[in-house]
Amino acid sequence: MFSKFTSILQHAVEALAPSLPLQEDFVYHWKAITHYYIETSDDKAPVTDTNIPSHLDQMLGILLQEEREREFGVTGPCMEYLLHHKILETLYTLGKADCPPGMRQQVLVFYTKLLGRIQQPLLPHINVHRPVQKLIRLCGEVLATPTENEEIQFLCIVCAKLKQNPYLVNFFLENKLKSLASKGTPDVISEDTSKGQGQDSLSTDTGQSCQPEELSGATGLEHTELDDEPPHQLDDLSTSLDNLTVTSLPEATVIRPNQDYNLVNSLLNLTRSPDGRIAVKACEGLMLLVSLPEPAAARCLTQSTCLCELLTDRLASLYKALPQSVDPLDIETVEAINWGLDSYSHKEDASAFPGKRALISFLSWFDYCDQLIKEAQKTAAVALAKAVHERFFIGVMEPQLMQTSEMGILTSTALLHRIVRQVTSDVLLQEMVFFILGEQREPETLAEISRHPLRHRLIEHCDHISDEISIMTLRMFEHLLQKPNEHILYNLVLRNLEERNYTEYKPVCPEDKDVVENGLIAGAVDLEEDPLFTDISPDNTLSNQEWLSSSPPATPDHPKNDGKTEVHKIVNSFLCLVPDEAKSSYHVEGTGYDTYLRDAHRQPYDVNLQVTSVLSRLSLFPHPHIHEYLLDPYVNLASGCRSLFSVIVRFILSLMQVVGDLMVRIQRIQDFTPKLLLVRKRLLGLEPEGPVIDHITLLEGVIVLEEFCKELAAIAFVKYHASSTP
Repeated sequence: MFSKFTSILQHAVEALAPSLPLQEDFVYHWKAITHYYIETSDDKAPVTDTNIPSHLDQMLGILLQEEREREFGVTGPCMEYLLHHKILETLYTLGKADCPPGMRQQVLVFYTKLLGRIQQPLLPHINVHRPVQKLIRLCGEVLATPTENEEIQFLCIVCAKLKQNPYLVNFFLENKLKSLASKGTPDVISEDTSKGQGQDSLSTDTGQSCQPEELSGATGLEHTELDDEPPHQLDDLSTSLDNLTVTSLPEATVIRPNQDYNLVNSLLNLTRSPDGRIAVKACEGLMLLVSLPEPAAARCLTQSTCLCELLTDRLASLYKALPQSVDPLDIETVEAINWGLDSYSHKEDASAFPGKRALISFLSWFDYCDQLIKEAQKTAAVALAKAVHERFFIGVMEPQLMQTSEMGILTSTALLHRIVRQVTSDVLLQEMVFFILGEQREPETLAEISRHPLRHRLIEHCDHISDEISIMTLRMFEHLLQKPNEHILYNLVLRNLEERNYTEYKPVCPEDKDVVENGLIAGAVDLEEDPLFTDISPDNTLSNQEWLSSSPPATPDHPKNDGKTEVHKIVNSFLCLVPDEAKSSYHVEGTGYDTYLRDAHRQPYDVNLQVTSVLSRLSLFPHPHIHEYLLDPYVNLASGCRSLFSVIVRFILSLMQVVGDLMVRIQRIQDFTPKLLLVRKRLLGLEPEGPVIDHITLLEGVIVLEEFCKELAAIAFVKYHASSTP
């Protein structure tokens, strides 16, 4: 109450006093602050009980008024006084000492408002960026301090100024020589990067107490500039400031390498604040800094700060905090994650499940890492992504994916699937692809399995004894194939197709042209003897050439087919694989081949097509060898090779063998067609579930096979027209 009354009285006196020129008014308020330290005998009283906050506000207001009254870029006498008399240095010293108590908070607020509201560039001045750099070191020293909010506001203002003028970041990169002696030995600046900018070398304040000469010089009240001050008052002021105990609070645990980027280090400390708002603001500040285009800053950020370690260590700890088993459906369907909005109340969530809080925290931090790398300067982005690859993907995720526990495999694969879907940064995606698939591009051999065992293990999991693991792994590969990364398709498929060793260059026999006639497969009784069904030789290796550019070569023995005459044969080849008696889609409106055709035309033609299986996803890629191998029933296969068409034919034959023969069973199943139609409608959700139908496995298998063949036929048709359209 007394401090408020004093402040009101002070304003009243100032209002009644005759108006002074701005500079005189500015000097008056500054002297009022310095006189406090001469005259006070109680340095334990809080700063709010003094007039210091009011004088600081008045000084800031005068500087703003002066700037408004002058042309942009013209420095007025008040600003000149602030710079020449090193007022910011003095305020830093008082803030570091926190004398009177609460002074650090007042200094932070003054710095923040000064940098944020003054339009002319201040940071290039040595008497601005030097004390700013020193004040930055005080931020984040101790978590959950009363000044955390003011600290983060100050740091974010500095980041915003650097974003506006990226070259200024060079003033905040310090080359230091660490003392190897005692802990209290001060560091020494060996060279300052601002020296190359035409500025004086920066001094650094890393000692545990301020030196008398620094304090007296920082007051800005030298004898020659204060002729109106009595000598004894000047001596008293110097003595008062010299006697201030300026001790630093215990530092937070951070890495202090030879080259310091203290702005990053302070923000990193504050990302661990228990106050979520402070942590988010610190993350935003880091986002600004990593995007600065200055190569020196990017190099210092990744090599001389603990940013990489913090990102990856937190990812690892959040991943390890997840329950050992989480329902894959929960991992897949948890709401979209935004790192800046990681707020969750378990009590208010009607769809809560065990581990949801931990899952959201992990996915939120992964999203932050992804966005940080996406925004980062190129060299910084690469370094950060490689750190995530080595310290998190390999160090933490790989052992989980390689384990033998089915529950562990399922949970870790579901998490991998989720982050594959979630990643948006091209650089982080590249490292994730290398983690999953390896960097190999040469043709596959059995000996290669040991070079990247994770890839082989994940492919094996596509045919796991657990259907859940198989489905989850296939879905992961399906989403991986949708990502805009050339290496994915090349590593998985094209490396083995480039030389077309799956073909046998021989004249096409007339009998071969009758593979499909009127829906019947010519020579079906001898198909088991055909090379179509021989196993792939393990010694069959392929090499690579160009990506998505080469076409199957035309040779005298293997002429290039005329697509206009062949496309309908290809379509009919797939459509006729299922006997007419076993088809049911034409009984249900909107489920025919034309539906797939419309869907195929509607979807984007590249990697983002929404399809229902990995094979159909692969079939859509516009590479001629993929098209030939997967969608051309007439390709002359080399001995020991199988194509997609031949495998489907073989599947139909095995299906006939398992069920007796399909045509005979159809005749024996009472009301076969109505039952098939009912199963189709149930699968489509057009009919409610009812009594169990006999031969349900056979009926569902026939429907799935029919749908898959229609889809492949539609893909072949659309790919032909897309390639032939000018």
